[in-house]
Amino acid sequence: MRIDLNSDLGESFGPWPMGDDAALMPSISSANVACGFHAGDPGAMRATVALAKAHGVAIGAHPGFPDLVGFGRREITATPQEVHDFVLYQVAALAGIAGAQGARLQHVKAHGALYNMACRDRAMAEAIARSVAALDPTLILFGLPNSELIRAGRQAGLRVAAEVFADRAYEPDGSLASRQKPGSVIDDAAAVVARAVQMACDHKVVAIDGSVIALNADTICLHGDTPGAADLARSVRRGLEAAGIQIRNLGQT
Repeated sequence: MRIDLNSDLGESFGPWPMGDDAALMPSISSANVACGFHAGDPGAMRATVALAKAHGVAIGAHPGFPDLVGFGRREITATPQEVHDFVLYQVAALAGIAGAQGARLQHVKAHGALYNMACRDRAMAEAIARSVAALDPTLILFGLPNSELIRAGRQAGLRVAAEVFADRAYEPDGSLASRQKPGSVIDDAAAVVARAVQMACDHKVVAIDGSVIALNADTICLHGDTPGAADLARSVRRGLEAAGIQIRNLGQT
């Protein structure tokens, strides 16, 4: 068995650092790089791409709503054309920065509220998928299993990857529990490792109400801004490998 282990990185902005990207890199196989709209800036994008390349970590664009103040976690009303345009802008910017360093993008993963809204809103999902396909149809589109984002990606002719979250709680319908709910972010290392192994091996997870959800898992996300994220990522990787699961990015055969 194999699984991709991804993390949201490059979220520092100007003099304000966020996360410890260098410490996370040895544990992950794919990096989702913030593109400046919800977090990050051109310098952070360049540095994160260089760091990923040095560690052999696949690079993905992590476009979000234009909402630095809200860190892209607030739902914003936008037309499908607006979504198409600002996703295309962000992914193209990171693709250019990667290309200047002799690297290329593997995937696209929407961030925060944009991701969650697109997973349930078909028009928004189609706008994201169209923008990705128009720029580079070889890019892989990430989304929650069985979501509108996955369906729109397939319809657009893209390769898609079902993404699961070992450090987040789930609602019974398979959506992520709101960060406003107690227990929505899981930071107990043993619990996160156990959930990651269950997701990868058994294709299921226990929801916030105790019910069991069946889900496919191509890639597991660990958030880079979670306190102790680097130690948590190391624990998750060790746990997965101890269960006989190889950590490999989605582009590796």
